[in-house]
Amino acid sequence: MKSEKATFAGAGGDALVARLESPAGEIRAYALFAHCFTCSKDIFAASRIAAALASNGIATLRFDFTGLGASGGDFANTNFSSNVGDLIAAADWLRAEREAPSILIGHSLGGAAVLAAAGAVEEAVGVATIGAPSDPGHVAHLFEDDIAAIERDGEADVRIAGRPFRIRKQFLDDIQGQRLRDKVAGLRKALLVMHAPLDRTVGIDNAAEIFQAARHPKSFVSLDSADHLLTRREDAVYAAEMVAAWASRFLPPKRASGAEAEAGAVVVAENGIGRFGQDIAAGEHRLRADEPASVGGLDRGPTPYQLLSSALGTCTTMTLRMYAQRKQWPLERAAVTVRQQKIHAADCAECETADGKIDSFEREIELVGPLDEEQRARLLEIADKCPVHRTPHGEVRVTTTLRPVAE
Repeated sequence: MKSEKATFAGAGGDALVARLESPAGEIRAYALFAHCFTCSKDIFAASRIAAALASNGIATLRFDFTGLGASGGDFANTNFSSNVGDLIAAADWLRAEREAPSILIGHSLGGAAVLAAAGAVEEAVGVATIGAPSDPGHVAHLFEDDIAAIERDGEADVRIAGRPFRIRKQFLDDIQGQRLRDKVAGLRKALLVMHAPLDRTVGIDNAAEIFQAARHPKSFVSLDSADHLLTRREDAVYAAEMVAAWASRFLPPKRASGAEAEAGAVVVAENGIGRFGQDIAAGEHRLRADEPASVGGLDRGPTPYQLLSSALGTCTTMTLRMYAQRKQWPLERAAVTVRQQKIHAADCAECETADGKIDSFEREIELVGPLDEEQRARLLEIADKCPVHRTPHGEVRVTTTLRPVAE
């Protein structure tokens, strides 16, 4: 995944700071992400979604709204309408510098903003919301104890999530004047609504109202026990993967790169999901590998040794099936359990290596069907004829070269 910084002018002319994450290979489409109220582009959910989309060939632009994060401007002068304007400015920048966004994604109030802005981004084919309010005025509950002072004095300093912000009466007037349901009803784009049933910041009823107002194609995904900000890594990763899977349905298929198109080649590349997440392309097939949480991974796929064990197991059952069919033996089903571990060479009587540790693979084979004892014994011998089993026993050569990276 490639990451680059970008700057463009927002709705009010202030410099907005953004980050564009792109896949290392071909870009299928572009997405635009809007963060939650008073958050920034660097919130964990935003970075995870950008990484997940990049692994699926989708480049994502996430930026700080005016007055937030690294962007310029005064937050006190902003409102929901200016946020929508910033989103449209971001889409305009993408259209001019790269390609117009096909997918719009918004978290919390950012979700409401992308729903409001979607009509101005004609090229967008889908909109995804995460914990979005059905009415922008919902955010007023975050500082409801200060509303009287804002109405009386025209502005007030409030605390949101432990941080101070200046809210002016124009902000209240603006959110109260929004009619988001009309925007949703006239969306004419695919919609994905994601919400946690126990969200204490924006209740699940908001998701129901958005979903009911929208027309098909529309989808709902429950975020189960996640909190509003998706602060738990596993919740953010799950949301990211759901958005990526949903978005892929509405975009052109990912074209194979030259390496993927090469007969017999397997391409493995980091996908940016966690420390060790990997995408595996084998012809038209897609797999994922990872490491368990105990060593710093997210456990989103089998480990390299589990993949190696699966290669041994699948080769074994295929070899047994081919032999049984050729002999016309009544083998109904073959199953193999493979266990891999490191053992001390001194504990292995059959091994040539005398010192250090060696890799030990233990196969347990199950043969289902009315086979006699002689047939079972012969099939056990045939298991050792599996090509993958024989590979480490013969001469193995691995050559490594450095592939040039296209500029």
